[in-house]
Amino acid sequence: MPFPRIRRRRVLLFLSTMGPGIITASVDQDAGGIATYSLAGAHYGTSLLWSLFFITISLAVVQEMGSRMGVVTGKGLAELIREVYGLRFTAGVMVVLVLANWANTVAEFAGVAAALEIFGVPRLLSVPAVAGLVAWLVIHGTYRLVERTFLLASAVYVVYVISGILARPAWGEVLRATVTPTFQLGTGYLTMLIALVGTTIAPWMQFYLQSSVVDKGIRVKEYPLARLDAYLGSLVAALIAFFIIVACAATLSVHGVRIETAADAALALEPFAGRYATVLFAVGLFNASAFAAAIVPLSTAYAVCEAFGWVTGVNRGLREAPGFFAIYLAVVGSGAAAILWPGAPLIEIMVASQVLNGILLPAVLLLMLRLINDRDLMGQYVNSPVFNLIAWSTAAVMIGLSLLLLVLSVRGA
Repeated sequence: MPFPRIRRRRVLLFLSTMGPGIITASVDQDAGGIATYSLAGAHYGTSLLWSLFFITISLAVVQEMGSRMGVVTGKGLAELIREVYGLRFTAGVMVVLVLANWANTVAEFAGVAAALEIFGVPRLLSVPAVAGLVAWLVIHGTYRLVERTFLLASAVYVVYVISGILARPAWGEVLRATVTPTFQLGTGYLTMLIALVGTTIAPWMQFYLQSSVVDKGIRVKEYPLARLDAYLGSLVAALIAFFIIVACAATLSVHGVRIETAADAALALEPFAGRYATVLFAVGLFNASAFAAAIVPLSTAYAVCEAFGWVTGVNRGLREAPGFFAIYLAVVGSGAAAILWPGAPLIEIMVASQVLNGILLPAVLLLMLRLINDRDLMGQYVNSPVFNLIAWSTAAVMIGLSLLLLVLSVRGA
């Protein structure tokens, strides 16, 4: 019969195209993201679940724009910025991006150390081992192998769904909180709301997604499938965030347990949801941290090399793309070393990463909107009026919240 055959062909074509959107959105659930969602659930119960609907729309809009630019132009975001705005401006953007990404990488290795310390593995063993593994994977692997490994890591996030179910929440209350917006004027609630939005769309994501689409060689005729990949990734990311908040709300919040980190949340779950919930939560934290410790440096290498016109690509060899792999190894190595340095100011580094992200994100969003509406660059694939309204509204909200988060982060530091 022709219809099943056509349907099967479309499914196979999508499976060959998917990856960049799902991977990018999944990595967004990194150590910092998991900590943010855990704190939201533990300290504010289910009262912030409603925000995930709007956050998902914002993430989907920005992800789709980056994917579309990569497919249509065949160029990464940093390369487009250099061509349109010049090398000097691009170099300034890269300085802030590299600093922010390095601080984010340090946070990821801190998550690796914290997760495995729950199982009794010292950081002097776990951090070098994970750094060596992610370095080996990118240097010696092909794009196809690296992508499949990252997709497998994305699938591991299902442990948070299981943790949420093991927490046995009151699903009626969860549903009401999800569809009923509530708002509190307290500084703590507002800060947490801003943090939920701020942890969803990070500057490095936009550079990585577009570069990944280009590196994979997705063509214009495959754009509808790339768009579906971006939307599906955003939906999966929101689902994981939902279950992390639910797990902590149903256990920690109802018992008044206060936490400071995702590792605290994993340990605190055991008395209320059992040992399995704690183990699954810790496994998820390790997976997310190790996953992001590979992706964020990779995003940095893509962006810097594109900005200066150097050769990029995971499929390249060390001799073909020495700058690309040197940058990747430098970010991974120095990020891991910071965790092993006695007395390293980890909290200050993590706060600095949020401040730098807050500085860079508004600029990146505005640059993306300027580029995607350039008809000479995008042809018929510029934003439609309706999509432009959604995109500009999303950008305006993200810029406002990011600037507010920046102010609160500076005051808190």
